[in-house]
Parts: sequence; structure tokens; C-alpha cells
Amino acid sequence: MTIGLVFLSVLMATIVWWLFRQTINVQPWQAQAAVADVGGDAPTPSAAKMALWVFLAVATSLFVLFVSAYAMRLGLADWTPLPRPRVLMLNTALLVGASLAMQWTVHAARRADRDQVRRGLWMSGLLTFGFLAGQLFVWKQLNDAGYFVADSAATAFFYLLTAVHGLHVLGGLVAWARASAKVWRGSDPATIRLSIELCATYWHYLLAVWVALYALLVSEGVGLAICSSASL
Repeated sequence: MTIGLVFLSVLMATIVWWLFRQTINVQPWQAQAAVADVGGDAPTPSAAKMALWVFLAVATSLFVLFVSAYAMRLGLADWTPLPRPRVLMLNTALLVGASLAMQWTVHAARRADRDQVRRGLWMSGLLTFGFLAGQLFVWKQLNDAGYFVADSAATAFFYLLTAVHGLHVLGGLVAWARASAKVWRGSDPATIRLSIELCATYWHYLLAVWVALYALLVSEGVGLAICSSASL
């Protein structure tokens, strides 16, 4: 169990470090161009990015606390994994697609290609909503099969971890909706490029967190699984 948790921690740290490098490697004059036409009260690129990273640090701390509680509870003798919903793999693929679509949108915004930005935002939003719909379907599957929050610790942690992650996804969709509204109103992509870049960073973070959580859900081979190898 300890080896598995160390592996997950290293994986999360590597992905977050890569995201941070991607953020700080943007040239200041390019980032400034993204907000050049925004009103004087708009935050500077560095301030907006710093605010996002502070939020991500807080969110990471929250997930670490939940995972720590899970790791301590896992060691008790009454731990009973629940069946593994097959839809989780499809949901993971949808979130991967959403993250890739958002990164593609960033490149389109840097080229000031409004049509491609619209398509990228539409695709990333559609895939993200598909991910959330898939998560709700998994909950319905478990509920119909008789797996309720109060039944066992494994079931409770499944609902807790997926719910907290889902709430963070919903929060990201608020920022996505605001950026999409600006694009559909005809705003120049250069003026909202910073918002799109921040959305992309957040989507990559959501994917990184989900990869770690998915490993917790299904990694029965290293003693971490909330779900058993039996499929639902």
C-alpha cells in the first residue's frame, strides 16, 4: 500500500510540475497581449496565474487529506471493495479528450483563429459534460445494484472522491462558460487568450487528479483498490 501511495504522489507531482512549467514558460509580452484590450480593472496575467495556482494548491491539499483518510481506513479488516463500474474507463477517455481539446483551443487562440477557438471550446465542453454524465450514470448503476453510501467504507469513499472531483469539474465549467460566451459574442481570441490558457491548465489538473483517483479506484494489484476486479 505504501509503495502504491508513493507512486501516485510522484505521478501527481510530475504532472503538476509539468503544468507549472507550461504556465511560467509563456513569454510576458505574449501573455500581456492576451489582455491588452481588457479594461483597467482586469487582473494582470501574472496575478491571474498566481491566483489559479493558489487555488490548485488548496484543491490538492483537500484531495491529499481525503486520500490520507482513505489510506488509514483501508488498513482495517472490514474493508470490502465494491464491483468496478466498466463505465469508469469510458469516463476517463472523455476527460482525456476534453483536456486535449482544451490544449488545442489554446493553440488556436494563440493563432487568433476565432472559428477554431469556438470549435475547441465546444468540443472540450461537450466532452466534459459527457464525463459528468458518465459519472452520474456510474452512481445510478451502483445505486440500482444496492451499493449505498452508508453500506461500507469503500462505497462511501467512492462516492466522496468522485463527488469532490465532480464539483471541481463543475467549477471549471463556469470558467469555460464565461470564456465561451465571450467568444460567441465576437470577442477577439487574443483578448481572452489568457482565460483560455488558464482553463486549459485547470483541465489538465482535473485530468491529473482523476488519473490518481482512478488508480485508487481500480489498482487492486497494489492493495489500493476501492473497487474489486469484478465488473458492474
